Amino acid sequence: MKVSELGEFGLIARLAEAFARSGQPSCLVIGIGDDAAAWRASGVQLVTTDTLIEGTHFSLSYVPWRDLGWNALTVNVSDIAAMGGIPEQALLTLALPSQTEVAQVDEFLDGMLEACSEYGTAVVGGDIVGCDRTMVTVTLIGRALADDQGEPLLMTRSGAQAGDAIAVTGYLGDSAGGLRILLAKGATSGEAADYLKRAHLHHKPHLTTGQMAAREGVRAAIDVSDGLLQDLGHVCEASDLGAIVHAQRIPISPALRQAFPQDALALACGGGEDYQLLLTAPPEVIERVKDKAEVTIAVIGEMVADRQQRVRLLDEEGREMAPPAAGWDHLRGATWRR
Repeated sequence: MKVSELGEFGLIARLAEAFARSGQPSCLVIGIGDDAAAWRASGVQLVTTDTLIEGTHFSLSYVPWRDLGWNALTVNVSDIAAMGGIPEQALLTLALPSQTEVAQVDEFLDGMLEACSEYGTAVVGGDIVGCDRTMVTVTLIGRALADDQGEPLLMTRSGAQAGDAIAVTGYLGDSAGGLRILLAKGATSGEAADYLKRAHLHHKPHLTTGQMAAREGVRAAIDVSDGLLQDLGHVCEASDLGAIVHAQRIPISPALRQAFPQDALALACGGGEDYQLLLTAPPEVIERVKDKAEVTIAVIGEMVADRQQRVRLLDEEGREMAPPAAGWDHLRGATWRR
């Protein structure tokens, strides 16, 4: 069955039933089915939104519908994680071509509901529209953690200070490596290729690590979505500082080194879509976070006073290197379509 046969209101009813089965938060007053959702809010609210467009951010030739549903939510969870917050309610806008199969939408829902369960959130409303390509927009509402006095514990791009250590979770560049393999359509195979493809198709933001970092005193963070050096540059600009990154300390997976031995550093520096966390804080705070984190954390550099707000990449001898790759720019960057 095509979605055009089911119709807009039939599809809305199908989505509403699926989301209702997943459970609704206790703070929800009015969910899907009215002109607006309503819920009881507490504390400082966090709001983020992201849009995924077929032909620009993904291709259905290699992205399964289930992974599309998962990623549509988790790229927003990553923003909440970078603020050290708690995700709560989500709104979904789904634009679909009329010939989309209902079974494909069901797979999309399965992936999104799986992500909702994993990260403790629920879809409480949204919109359905017809379009010549698939587009997904999720708006995620969360709340900030609070200290014992009720003051919000927020990690922001402007919170870095000179002398802070710069740390990142996990490996960098895997998602970009996976995309290269997917676009090559089978040119690379084996365990390393499978690992990298999964890194691109199924993002896993580190929500609990972000929350723990905020509790431990980290006050500056960003999620690595557009590339390590570019996202670190955003922190430098917001904090009016510079940064020094030691290339040999950037965490690169064995799979990425195996698949792209010549390009691994470039992919780690500028590939994007890793959805790892970049944290800056005094070294002793970063050490506490490393000890408590459920994921590996590597210290890759330090924040420094620099009115030019430069991100400098140094080699093993301490010499400055030219950045091996630029990050993603949503208005200047090339689309994924090949």
